[in-house]
Amino acid sequence: MSDKELLWRASMVPRVKKYPFKRVPKIAFMFLTKGPLPLAPIWERFFKGHQGFYSIYIHSLPSFEADFPASSVFYKRQIPSQVTEWGKMSMCDAERRLLANALLDISNEWFVLLSESCIPLYNFNVIYKYISQSKHSFVGAFDDPGPYGRGRYDENMLPEVNISQWRKGSQWFEMSRKLALFIVEDTKFYPKFAEFCRPACYVDEHYFPTMLTIQASNLLANRSITWVDWSRGGAHPATFGKSDITEEFMKRMLAGPNCTYNDRNTSMCYIFARKFAPSALEPLFLLAPKYLGF
Repeated sequence: MSDKELLWRASMVPRVKKYPFKRVPKIAFMFLTKGPLPLAPIWERFFKGHQGFYSIYIHSLPSFEADFPASSVFYKRQIPSQVTEWGKMSMCDAERRLLANALLDISNEWFVLLSESCIPLYNFNVIYKYISQSKHSFVGAFDDPGPYGRGRYDENMLPEVNISQWRKGSQWFEMSRKLALFIVEDTKFYPKFAEFCRPACYVDEHYFPTMLTIQASNLLANRSITWVDWSRGGAHPATFGKSDITEEFMKRMLAGPNCTYNDRNTSMCYIFARKFAPSALEPLFLLAPKYLGF
C-alpha cells in the first residue's frame, strides 16, 4: 500500500464496541532504526515466553535487509519503509507508518516507539502492567518559553495552532490506540508542520506533542518513559559503551527521579532507556538478570 492508502486503512475504527472474539490487548513495540538491531539478544530474552501479549514492527532504511533467523521474534517484522532524516518531516512519516501498520492489528492497544539503542529496564510482566494499567499515555508535551520552544513557533501555523498551544517533547513515546488514531487520521495539522516547522524547528519534537495537547491533553502523562542522559551536553544525549556499563551505572539508571503515575507519586518513572552502543551488549546481557529482572 502507499502511505495514503495505509493511513486511510488504519484510520478505520469498529462501530460495534464489543469484540465478537476473545481479544487479548497487546503492546506494539515499534523500532525506528537505520538498520541492524545490535541489542536484539537483550530484547529476545525480554520477550521470551510472552507470545500473544506483544507485536513487533521495524522501520529501517529501505536498503537494509535483515537476516534474523526464523526462530527470532524479529523475523519478518520489517514494514515497507522510506528514507528518514533526523529533524525532518520524514521522521514523523516513519512514525506514522509504524503506527498505521500496528493499528491494522485490532489487538494492539498500546504503542511504544523505540530505537535500536534502547533497552527495557524491567521484565515483560512489569512493563506490561505499567503500560496497561496507566490512565494516561506517556507523551512529553511541555510549554518551553525559550528559544528552543516557543522560539521555534511560526505565526503561519495559525489558525490551527496558536503560540499558547505550541508544545515540545521527546520523540520516544508510548500511546493508546485512541491517540494513535488521532495521528494516522490527521490532515489538519500535518500540512502546517510540514511547511512551517523546518530546521531549526525540529518537527519530531513538536508535531505530536502539540497536536495531541490540542486534541486530548487530558490523556497525556506529559512525560516520557524512556531514560536518557543529557549531562554531557550537546544536541544529542550521551551514548554508553562497554566501559560505561557497571553495577554503579545500572543502580544510577534505575534510581530515577520522582514523578506521578495515575496521579500518585512514584520513583518508577522510566521503563526503557537509551542510548546504548553495540559494545554495551555484553555487559548489559550479563547484568540484566540481577538488575533488570530478566
